[in-house]
Amino acid sequence: MASQSANPGTEAAFLGAIDAALPLGPEAIEEEVVLLFDEYRVRLLRYVLSLGICAQDGEDVIQEVFLSLFRHLCLGRSRENLRGWIFCVAHNLALKQRNKNKRQQQRAVYEELALEKQLDPAADPEEQLAINERQMRLLQVVNALTEADRWCLYLRAEGLRYREIAHTLGLSLGSVANSLGRSIQKLARADER
Repeated sequence: MASQSANPGTEAAFLGAIDAALPLGPEAIEEEVVLLFDEYRVRLLRYVLSLGICAQDGEDVIQEVFLSLFRHLCLGRSRENLRGWIFCVAHNLALKQRNKNKRQQQRAVYEELALEKQLDPAADPEEQLAINERQMRLLQVVNALTEADRWCLYLRAEGLRYREIAHTLGLSLGSVANSLGRSIQKLARADER
């Protein structure tokens, strides 16, 4: 017959270790995710905004990050370095959102150019050809710019100040000034042709 444990403290510690090793239930995981959300939301938002997405998109990205975290933990996946995991997922989702926004913005530019062509019936075919060639030349220059230069130019065209652009893109003020200077020079040279 088995004897009673001589040390009840050891048995309690052993049972506690077993409980800690078992996966948490959805309620406990939800509570943990809410605590992590409260702790990291502001820092994550600041980080994803520095990647060049708007605040509304940033909030959506953060919600998606914590929903993914909840799924990750419910599936019993690794809990090692959750802070790093959260920032990595936020980074990837923010870049996807930025690329989606970029495609939408380029589509809007093309649609705007098409609309402008339709709104100018007074231009004769030669003038229209010259206007179209100029627009295509300038658009080619813009498309040939580096991503950072293009974003600086777009943000400046939206009326943002250099400091705001620097903050949005996570660049130094000098980098923004250099970027805009290069871009404007390239556009001016293309416009002289």
